[in-house]
Amino acid sequence: MPSEPTLSLSAWPTGRALPAPFFDRDAQVLAQALLGKVIRHYVDGLWLAARIIETEAYYFAEKGSHASLGYTEKRRALFLDGGHIYMYYARGGDSLNFSAQGPGNAVLIKSAFPYTDAHSGADSLEQMFRNNPLGKKTDNLGPPRLLEKLCNGQTLLCRALGLKVPAWDGKRFDPERLFVEDVGYAPEQIIQTTRLGIPPGRDEHLLYRFVDAAYARHCTRNPLRRGQLENQDFYMIAQQDPAP
Repeated sequence: MPSEPTLSLSAWPTGRALPAPFFDRDAQVLAQALLGKVIRHYVDGLWLAARIIETEAYYFAEKGSHASLGYTEKRRALFLDGGHIYMYYARGGDSLNFSAQGPGNAVLIKSAFPYTDAHSGADSLEQMFRNNPLGKKTDNLGPPRLLEKLCNGQTLLCRALGLKVPAWDGKRFDPERLFVEDVGYAPEQIIQTTRLGIPPGRDEHLLYRFVDAAYARHCTRNPLRRGQLENQDFYMIAQQDPAP
């Protein structure tokens, strides 16, 4: 069904956008709590949406984080209150992070799964496919990706949702353009494992990556793939989402 133009939160009677205090907690706690939540981005009359299935926590005090390199104006959002948006370029694409409790701490949204409902319907999903085709990212002429591959990576997620560094880096959420919503879903089990892409010697051993076990096959790299051993390569933990 066609999406409604310029919706505000009042138009979402069953929607529950996450308030600022939700983000003001420890980065690992926030990384787990964000699993199952839905990112909504309003672009050209459509609400594009994706459910978060994979996150990574980062801290100022560990070597894998951008904040550990020191404060710069570009990294300013990492040092602001929880709930600020920090975006940067990675491997030629945009990446989305949310600041957490404490200066320099944040959560990277590593991957998601396309989400549809009455507000983000077929037209929205079709636009996400157009945003993120196979082939060169600049021509938008490639064949469509598989549904489960549309957002399975931090830059693919941003491409599908139309999220750009210049538009959102350093900003707060805007209920008429971009917010994260609680749609009443929480994973039954969460996989905890090491982060991806951390160079040797940069605290690559830390277990700061979290995956919704039900979507493990659709995240950036499946932690349940053949050869991975529970309680050695990954750990299964129960969902925990204490009130902020």
